[in-house]
Amino acid sequence: MPVSQSRSPRLSAGLLVYRRGPDGTLEVFLAHPGGPFWANKDLGHWTVPKGEPDPDEPLLDAARREFTEETGLTPPPGPYLELGQIVQKGGKHVHAWAVEGDADPNRVQSSTTRIEWPPRSRRFIEIPEVDRCAWFDLAEARRRIKQTQIPLLDRLEQALGPLP
Repeated sequence: MPVSQSRSPRLSAGLLVYRRGPDGTLEVFLAHPGGPFWANKDLGHWTVPKGEPDPDEPLLDAARREFTEETGLTPPPGPYLELGQIVQKGGKHVHAWAVEGDADPNRVQSSTTRIEWPPRSRRFIEIPEVDRCAWFDLAEARRRIKQTQIPLLDRLEQALGPLP
């Protein structure tokens, strides 16, 4: 009987940029996926800007690169707070770091990717990886972000301690 090889999980690395609002409220910068599949989906579909690392690329470097690719913005310089990993419904392992900074959602300009649309149609279209980004307080972010990524918000809140 042949021995089955286990496949390594798909990896992704991302940055959760945060800031304190004027009243001290913690806010996070989230991305909404681009393309026709996501066009009418909102609550529960936003994400930490993230993507797959290149072979042998350190995960934090991948997170910084992917932030730039998906938003067109330069990631804050750091320091970076490791938030650990979560596993999404499809089995992808997402490693994330938090970093304090600011980002202008009006300046977001995502890289594009080519997809077959509609599925199995043999027609290909070019879509932005991210169609928009926005700042949300933690309560609203928990409504907007993918359910499997909520622990990243919880870990950030826990690491920063009580609000002033």
